[in-house]
Amino acid sequence: MIQQHSQNLFNSELEQKTVEEFKFGWFERFCLWYPPGWLILFNRHWQHYHDDPDGWNWLEYILFLIPLGFYLALLIRWLRLGCRFPREGMTKFNSNYQIAFREEILQPIIEYYYRGNLTQLENLPQNQPMIVAMNHAGMSFPWDILTLGYLLNKNHEWAVYPLAGVDLFEHPWINWWLPPGWSQVLGGVKAKYDDFEAAIKQDKILLYAPEGLRGPGKGWFKRYQLQKFDISFVQLSQKYQVPILPVICIGSEKLHPYTLNINWLRKLFALPFLPASPLIPWFALFPSMGVWAGKSKLNYFIQPLVKVDGCNSRGEFYRKAQELREEMQEEINRIL
Repeated sequence: MIQQHSQNLFNSELEQKTVEEFKFGWFERFCLWYPPGWLILFNRHWQHYHDDPDGWNWLEYILFLIPLGFYLALLIRWLRLGCRFPREGMTKFNSNYQIAFREEILQPIIEYYYRGNLTQLENLPQNQPMIVAMNHAGMSFPWDILTLGYLLNKNHEWAVYPLAGVDLFEHPWINWWLPPGWSQVLGGVKAKYDDFEAAIKQDKILLYAPEGLRGPGKGWFKRYQLQKFDISFVQLSQKYQVPILPVICIGSEKLHPYTLNINWLRKLFALPFLPASPLIPWFALFPSMGVWAGKSKLNYFIQPLVKVDGCNSRGEFYRKAQELREEMQEEINRIL
């Protein structure tokens, strides 16, 4: 009862603040133009709508913009918090904040930098529970997934919930970069079977990358070569009679081009992938660029809806998943 009352108060406060929109001043426009500033935009937007005493402050934001300054900002914040991690705050999905973030932060980034476009709209079904399965690449912050979610939300009024790797919710770096609970509040679902199934039971439209981390982790020299699909989305599609909408993204491989995944370093730092590219010196100087990716045009090709039935064993589900992968690969090759 108390938790529900607190959530209602939070929603009312957010609705009130949405009227006083987060406005772009000269500093925000500078951050939009200057790649190390994107992380500042994310955090300042959160702080506009939430009380966040553990969050970054102005001194630390200024340090983000200076070569190697992020490391000093991190030390200052850690000392300011009494040598502890930031406390977890609100973690419940809030549609009001999702709308505010989409319209005030995602819109200028996506419309200018990623220029997302949906094609083959004749294959777009009615708004209904489904699993939107797309190829995922770029070895960067998941802008290909965020852009598709933005387009479906903005242009077709779909409430889309992206499945994201557990690291995006729990990794220590993420908890320093972004407010704890940020992904959940924006509607993210952990890419774990139980969380996946729970979301399907709630009749949601789920945005899913069946390659998992194999997609963005494959590197530049395997671009547009789909990796093995997981089978969980096929199993859950049949179990709950939820159709699959395949979507092909062209342009995502250019978000962070010429990359190689250095596995031994990735394991050393416990990261999902650690890309090596000509941009890496810039990321070392400005770790706040971790949410940035290069300018690209992201084109999404909607494929016909797929309904799964008749699979009775794990092997049959596996064959169905790889059959879908082969069909999407043929379509990618045709488009390219």
